Amino acid sequence: MQILHTIWLFFQDQVLGMKWLNSLIGNLLSSFGLDIESRAGGSIQFFLYDVIKITLLLCFLIFIISYIQSYFPPERSKKILGKFHGIWANIVSALLGTVTPFCSCSSIPLFIGFTSAGLPLGVTFSFLISSPMVDLGSLVLLMSIFGAKVAVVYVVIGLVIAVLGGTIIEKMHMEPYVEEFIRTASSVDIESASLTREERIVYAKDQVVSTFKKVFPYILIGVGIGAVIHNWIPESWIEAALGTSNHFGVLLATLIGIPMYADIFGTIPVAEALLYKGAQLGTILSFMMAVTTLSLPSMIMLRKAVKPKLLGVFIAVCSIGIILVGYCFNAFQFLFI
Repeated sequence: MQILHTIWLFFQDQVLGMKWLNSLIGNLLSSFGLDIESRAGGSIQFFLYDVIKITLLLCFLIFIISYIQSYFPPERSKKILGKFHGIWANIVSALLGTVTPFCSCSSIPLFIGFTSAGLPLGVTFSFLISSPMVDLGSLVLLMSIFGAKVAVVYVVIGLVIAVLGGTIIEKMHMEPYVEEFIRTASSVDIESASLTREERIVYAKDQVVSTFKKVFPYILIGVGIGAVIHNWIPESWIEAALGTSNHFGVLLATLIGIPMYADIFGTIPVAEALLYKGAQLGTILSFMMAVTTLSLPSMIMLRKAVKPKLLGVFIAVCSIGIILVGYCFNAFQFLFI
């Protein structure tokens, strides 16, 4: 058992966490005469390390996820979801969300397509919540920074929020609050072409390039913010705003996260820096969930598809779930860190 534990720690620290890369960058910067213990030197080391680490993991994960996703085009996903009913449909929909686009704005067109195809509204909302919040990439990246326990619990709770959120919306019978052009759209069943292994690899490579181009600017912004927090903002400030002394930290983090727009890859460097500076784990996770699920640009896009009342219910359900998750994680933080 001890051997397995040692192997796992090595995998988590050196393969996922790439601590060897941090040491290598630090040594290289020192060889050029830069003091990595200084604020400026530490910021440069943090920035280079996180950008390179996240980029490498990102490209690898996008390739793997896109290859899997090639087996689940919209037409096939619709047929799979159509075979399930009740809460099982919500569960399957939330799980399908883990192998689809990385941000909420990319998920909305698929949500519109599923809704137009006549799938139950609650089922499509379970997909819409799950897709940006808990993809497979978030599991691996969270594991590289926060460890396996935090990553797995984050994903499981994210799926629970997606299932419960979709179920609540279904029970409220909000179908009349979907925009008319979606409810009256005719669904055309197109049989998905069978792809060869080589075609799936080409598709996955294309997705790596396409997604990387869209995501990389947010990685740079997120890592830049993380570097500033990590090396320039006093720890006492972060603890006062997001630490144990502020019982409203979860609410503050959620409200700050909503107007922002980024995906899980852009928020993780900020979360890493906040945790290092003394912010509570649940507060950080609430911030991440708010950014990825309820960003202002994605809400503007979603408003084109649903009426204000349904949009308000969606925001309220997600916000309450995110806030509850934050306080629960804060209460049991000692179990994870």
